[in-house]
Amino acid sequence: MAGLKIRCYWANHSNIESQYHDDEWGKPNKNDRYLFEFITLEGAQAGLNWYTILKKRANYNEAFEEYDIDKLAAYSDQEIESRITTIIESYDVVRHRSKLRSVFTNARAAQALQRQYGNLATPLWQFVNNKPQLNHWSTKDQVPTTTAASLALSQFLKQHGFKFIGNITCYAFMQAVGMVNDHTIDCHCYHGISKDIIKSL
Repeated sequence: MAGLKIRCYWANHSNIESQYHDDEWGKPNKNDRYLFEFITLEGAQAGLNWYTILKKRANYNEAFEEYDIDKLAAYSDQEIESRITTIIESYDVVRHRSKLRSVFTNARAAQALQRQYGNLATPLWQFVNNKPQLNHWSTKDQVPTTTAASLALSQFLKQHGFKFIGNITCYAFMQAVGMVNDHTIDCHCYHGISKDIIKSL
């Protein structure tokens, strides 16, 4: 069919996946709220599929103070437990208490990194030397699920108190926020993101 966009294989199952893929996935982003959102969403996704999380994304945004790190970090332990109960009862999110609790734990850890580094982006992006990594995958089977950099990032975040942030989760996070460009070379997004990366180097 003329004009049909070729996308990465995972983005062809639904409109919500296609739109997210076209508009966001793999585009370098250093905004602290956005980074924290994807730490949250990728952690929630563990054991589930990305489509499920994307459908719930707006609910996560509302349930978790639009990812205002300071607001989330300010909750006391007692307030956290009460808030989790409210979230489970009122929002369409993954109803896993430990995952939900981790958002508040991670906010405290993120706030500590912000105080140490001046922002959240700096300590996260250091694992790609502050530059997006431009990959050149021909097929989906070449795209890794972990790398040495994602392992190092995972270990770093765990050492700083983050939860639900394993190696695979960290690599998915790195893909999402554009630390790596893992669009396959036949994908219509590949060249645009690649050109932007090259200009920034």
